[in-house]
Parts: sequence; structure tokens; C-alpha cells
Amino acid sequence: MKFQVDTELFPFESRFLKTANGAEVHYVDEGEGTVILMLHGNPTWSFLYRKMIGKLRHRFRCIAVDYPGFGLSAAPAGYDFLPQSHSQVLIEVVETLNLDNFLLVMQDWGGPIGLALAERFPERVRGLILGNTWAWPLKGQPKFERFSWLMGGPIGRWMARSFNGVWRVFMEAGFVNPPSRRELAMYEAPFRQPTNRIQTAIFPRQLIKSEAFEAAVEAGLKTLADKPALLLWGDRDMAFQDRELERFKTYFPNHSHHVLNASHFWQDDQGEVAAAFTIDWAQENGWIQVMPAGDAATC
Repeated sequence: MKFQVDTELFPFESRFLKTANGAEVHYVDEGEGTVILMLHGNPTWSFLYRKMIGKLRHRFRCIAVDYPGFGLSAAPAGYDFLPQSHSQVLIEVVETLNLDNFLLVMQDWGGPIGLALAERFPERVRGLILGNTWAWPLKGQPKFERFSWLMGGPIGRWMARSFNGVWRVFMEAGFVNPPSRRELAMYEAPFRQPTNRIQTAIFPRQLIKSEAFEAAVEAGLKTLADKPALLLWGDRDMAFQDRELERFKTYFPNHSHHVLNASHFWQDDQGEVAAAFTIDWAQENGWIQVMPAGDAATC
């Protein structure tokens, strides 16, 4: 274990599997039923999904994965932390765990990484849950280009190494309801050591540098266009806003959407609400049985 987990905040069993490139991938696997595979972004880990897992594990099999170098997952020597590499790791996870007919929850970098995975296995994906993310090249958009250069260039790399600065920027701006000190300690735990911070700056640079990967993800969306999609959108995000939400609506005609009183990390700000919307959506699509009266509070 890279750090000690606060089991009161994250009361789930840690599991590990090893991929072909030598990564030790950490994941949690809670509950039974339709699988929900949960993918985080930068600079978080599966801890981000603790509230949703707590509410959904009585109705679903909830699997939340940490990318190599994030959370409790160890990256092999020479790992590049690029989104396409993370997506390849997830492909191995899906194959190793033999996941089928699963729902995919994606936020921030989890969007392009997860959609690349879904495009690899469209027959295995039952539905998509997307929130405050994207699936196309961001080059040419000044807001993202500025952020990519600042947080992912020499300044951002220095900030990451010197005082965990990239992580701090996200933690300052990413919540409507700031986490407690204990919760922040868990978010920070993977990146306390200066030698394990560079990945937090690589992701911002790849917003622009991974143009070819992002373009391939966008081109592949046609293979997923018939999938039911649930769009859960924090309305106070500094990054992904109405423009991105409306674009996803055009890509996924069979969608439902809900606006959340949340920022970038809506899974933390509104995790219980997001879980309730997920249950309703799954019931509407016939993936779980209708909940008996009175069960909603304990789901």
C-alpha cells in the first residue's frame, strides 16, 4: 500500500491486479448486479466515488479503478502517464475481470480515456454516464490552451514538484462544498511525495498535446451513438460548461440529463444525488428492478 487509507471515509476492500506493462492497478469492487465501472480524472483517484459507491453498491456491482500513478496504483518504470496508456491499462482491466454489459461513469480525463475503452468494446458497454468532461480536440480553444500551458508547462511542472501546486489548484477550484481536512488528506495522499507528482502536470499538458488521441475518440463516438447516456453536469465548473454539455447531447440522442449544484468534482459535491439519478435512469432502462416503496433512503 502506497499510503494508509482512512477506512471510515473509504470503507471498501482494496484489490490489485498486474497488467502486462508491470503496473499494479488498484481497484475496489463492491456489490452485485449490473456493473458500473467508474473512472476518475486529474488529480484524483477512486476515493472521488466513495459517496456514489456507498449508495449504489446495494443495487449494482461498483468497480472504481485508479490509473497507474494515481491513488493506490503503482506505475511501472518508464510509464508515460499519457491518456492512451491509461486507456490501454483499462482495456486489460476489463479483459482480466471479464466485464460485460457494464455501465461506464466518466468525468474529466475519464471521459476521453473511458470512451476510448468503450469504442474498443462497444458490444460490452450497456450505457454511458458522463459529467464535466469532453471527447474531442481542445486545441484552438484559448481557455484550455492557456490552462494547458500554465499547469502543464515548465511552470506547472515546477509547481507540482515544489509544493504539489497542480493538485492544490484543482482542490481550491473543484468543489462547491470543500472537503473536510480528513477528506483532503485522502485526496492528497497519493501525491505527498515529490517523486510522485509529475503525472498531475502531464495531464494538463495533454489537453492540447493529445490532439490525435482526442480526435480518434471523437471519430469513434459514432460506434456508441445508440447507447443510452446519462449526462450529470456540475453547473459551477471552471472547465467544462454548457458548451460541452450541449455537444454531448448531439452525440448521444438517447440521453437524459440533470444539472447538479456542483463544481468540477460533482461526484463529491453531489455524490448521493448523482447516485439517485443513476438508479432512476437504470430502472427506466430495465437494468435493475423498480425499487420498493421506502427503499430509496437505504439504497
